[in-house]
Amino acid sequence: MNVQLEKMKQKQERERRKRIAEEKHKEWVQKKREEERRERERKLSKEMAEKATKELEKIQLQEKAEVKYKEWLKKKRAEEAEKKKKEQEKEKEREAELQEKKARSEKIFKEWLHNARNKPRPVLNGYGFPRGKSTGLYFCYTDVVT
Repeated sequence: MNVQLEKMKQKQERERRKRIAEEKHKEWVQKKREEERRERERKLSKEMAEKATKELEKIQLQEKAEVKYKEWLKKKRAEEAEKKKKEQEKEKEREAELQEKKARSEKIFKEWLHNARNKPRPVLNGYGFPRGKSTGLYFCYTDVVT
């Protein structure tokens, strides 16, 4: 009977150890799952933080690019306005030069016209003599008396 009792105690001891081992295993599995869950949450929060940081950097970069583009556009428009202004000034100068040239031409033409009216006109039928008179050029037939 003692042997049976001993066997029963051993069996009970084995079952108790088995239960303890199973409980420890369950605790270990539960701890492991909890640890994995915390690790996933930590990774997720880290990824979210990185994503938020990247998004913030992207937004800041876009804002900088937008500011630079606006500055460039403003500068370009100012350059175009300056160029247009210079072209208009050149056009005005050309027009002024043309007006001046035209006025000068008209003045010179009027002076020429005024002087041309006052000049003595050549005598018609002058037979090739200046002003119709001989000037020191004598023909041999002029002195001959007939």
